[in-house]
Amino acid sequence: MTDKNTKIPFNEDNYTHNINRNNERKLDRRGFMKTLVGAAGVFAVSSLPWGAVAAKELIGLGDKKYPKQKIADVSAIPVGDAVDFHFPGEHDSAILIRLSENKYVAYQNACTHLRCPVFWQKDEGDLLCPCHHGKFDVETGAPTAGPPRRPLPEIHVKVENGAVYAVGVKRYEA
Repeated sequence: MTDKNTKIPFNEDNYTHNINRNNERKLDRRGFMKTLVGAAGVFAVSSLPWGAVAAKELIGLGDKKYPKQKIADVSAIPVGDAVDFHFPGEHDSAILIRLSENKYVAYQNACTHLRCPVFWQKDEGDLLCPCHHGKFDVETGAPTAGPPRRPLPEIHVKVENGAVYAVGVKRYEA
């Protein structure tokens, strides 16, 4: 065994001992973690403005403008009847109910419990969600029975020139 070591110019099989490593960057665990935390901090700080914009939109602090949309002619809706329509978008189902000669209420047509459709019950005078038998007061949209805890989002309506128009949405805080 000693003969083998005498034939090799060095005592070990590492031939990289003469490479100058003074200017090399060393990346150990601590250095890697510092780089990782620094990159995460830069990402977090750079995304703050977008998060603020998204939060403002989600909680409804932004002034939303809705286009005035015709629902129906006043003469086409008898007192006590309801009309289905879409507002504010084409995929947002809504319901308009004529309570008296000059009183109209409109709500988004999705239960606040599990988003099932809500139906007008003319005989009972309330809005019913058939999924879990939730009921809503037609005057206020507030839940009166069943699992829903939040009122239906109200759609602001305006009567002009013999027609009923949807002009905005009142969203409620959870």
